[in-house]
Amino acid sequence: MNKSNLPSGLKDALGSLLDDHHKVTKLFGNFEKAKTDEEKEEIARTVCDELTLHTSIEEELFYPAVRELDPEKFGSLLDEAVVEHATAKDLIEQIGGMGPEDELFDARVTVLGEYVKHHIQEEEGELFPKLIEEKCDLRELAEKMAEMRPKRSKAA
Repeated sequence: MNKSNLPSGLKDALGSLLDDHHKVTKLFGNFEKAKTDEEKEEIARTVCDELTLHTSIEEELFYPAVRELDPEKFGSLLDEAVVEHATAKDLIEQIGGMGPEDELFDARVTVLGEYVKHHIQEEEGELFPKLIEEKCDLRELAEKMAEMRPKRSKAA
């Protein structure tokens, strides 16, 4: 999904989530290419931090706001997303308690990547298009979402 084509009422809210999706997808790709345990560990920690922030924003702000728009239209998609988040958070916790020297470290990071890829496909292929179709306006929500994100320097 291309964020430049998003309607103005959804551009900031969905755009920030799309940016997150792109970033973690790239990180998982980097993990697969990493040559050293140190690289793998750094990438895994970064992806887990990014996903933790992303799931918090979605669960605390985005999902409740979307559910409120139309519980019937969006409810089942949001319910699935919450269950997917629970699985991802469980894997994140497991990965956080281990290192690349542990036997199942690579496997857990890989499975987390697969879960996240599936989750991204559902959001970008089903949920986001429904929001666009309904001409939803999430500008106020986008401001709250931005407030949850740490301030980043311009060099970052």
